[in-house]
Amino acid sequence: MTVALHDLVAHCNERLSIPGFPDYPGALNGLQVANNGTVTRIGAAVDAGLEPFTKARGAGVDFLIVHHGMFWDAPRPLTGVMRDKVKLLLDANIALYSAHLPLDAHPEIGNNALLVRALGMESVRTFYEFEGRKLGAIARRAGTRAALRAQLEKQFPGGVTALEFGSDEPREVAVITGGGYGVGGELAAEGVDTFVTGELKQHWFNRAQEEKLNVYACGHYATETFGVRALAAELSARFGVPWEFIATDCPL
Repeated sequence: MTVALHDLVAHCNERLSIPGFPDYPGALNGLQVANNGTVTRIGAAVDAGLEPFTKARGAGVDFLIVHHGMFWDAPRPLTGVMRDKVKLLLDANIALYSAHLPLDAHPEIGNNALLVRALGMESVRTFYEFEGRKLGAIARRAGTRAALRAQLEKQFPGGVTALEFGSDEPREVAVITGGGYGVGGELAAEGVDTFVTGELKQHWFNRAQEEKLNVYACGHYATETFGVRALAAELSARFGVPWEFIATDCPL
């Protein structure tokens, strides 16, 4: 079974509001590298790295969806590892599609929404605005802080860093996958004292103590595997081509 690259890209763009969804400079959401125009196998990976590309080639993937794309800064010469990555994609006929913030914030197949669902919680509103779009989710839950921590440790066996200075039975939990260190006064404004994210900076220890917060850092990579999987599975069901997740051992 084959499908036109154009059809996959069109579906992804429409589903994720690309272009048009705001993102960081250089994110370049959408198709970043084209192949010969047809797709027989879809892959999903978190990062546009040489290891995921090599594994995708070995798996026969010719359309790879990633969350963190190849281009985040000013144009660079195609030398060194950048040249190696581009050459591998072209030689293996792998198209590369990247979706960053659009795949964090999506209410159905986004990283935040799917993590909320995986924890058995219910999203009740969004928060943390970026250029007019709210990226994070606030979820309602019942139970103790200890039960939430146990759920997180089961979901993320690679490790959870817990800073527990907030309420023993939080009724609402704020969720931002990936890097949550930019969150400032939004938690207090929402009346939430419990925050689940991927990665934080050191000053969050002081914040958690001083603001009486429960904060759980579960890994940037680990918390952002949800969206690419969901998008790839959706494409597979719609267009009838197989898909697989291309995992790496990233512990961060």
